Amino acid sequence: MTPDIPMDTVSFFRLQHGRVHSSSVSSVPSIADQVFGGLTDEQMRARPGPGLNSLVWLLWHMARVEDIGVNLVVTDRHPVLDDGWASRLRVMRSDVGNGMSDGELTEFSARVDITAVRAYRDAVGLRTRDVVAALPTTQWAEPITAIDAARVPTWFKVFEAQPRALELATSAITHNAMHLGEAVTVRSLVTGGGPS
Repeated sequence: MTPDIPMDTVSFFRLQHGRVHSSSVSSVPSIADQVFGGLTDEQMRARPGPGLNSLVWLLWHMARVEDIGVNLVVTDRHPVLDDGWASRLRVMRSDVGNGMSDGELTEFSARVDITAVRAYRDAVGLRTRDVVAALPTTQWAEPITAIDAARVPTWFKVFEAQPRALELATSAITHNAMHLGEAVTVRSLVTGGGPS
């Protein structure tokens, strides 16, 4: 039996965050690598049924939510997307993709650069880890203000009046974990089996 080892907030965050990102972002075992690894471009782009997202769309969407939530809401930094990623992705959207029609999802999935989506998501994850390392412990409990919420469009759900830690954890961990579950289902439909 191992003794109980206390874990500080930043270490706990980094452990959980690392599991929902690729191993390029963290050295912990990655659920994301299992779900999105070993797939062809065709499998990444496939939408296995009406109303279902493609795996590449899910990667992009997860990255967009984390990029906005962490960089615009929590810290008031420019989003990673602004570092020339739109042209690399071949997607001229700055939203998170909610409300896209089936036609838009299919067109997006066919056009987007898969390698760039993976690299963008890694860049977002690495930036988040930098933010967490630099965020003073006292700011984790500070509430998200109306000024913080005003930095993003109204279509982005902000946890105004809640602690910064809630926005950080939701945008960077919980939201990613939820969509990883969806991705497991899509992957199983596309490949005929789950992650290896």
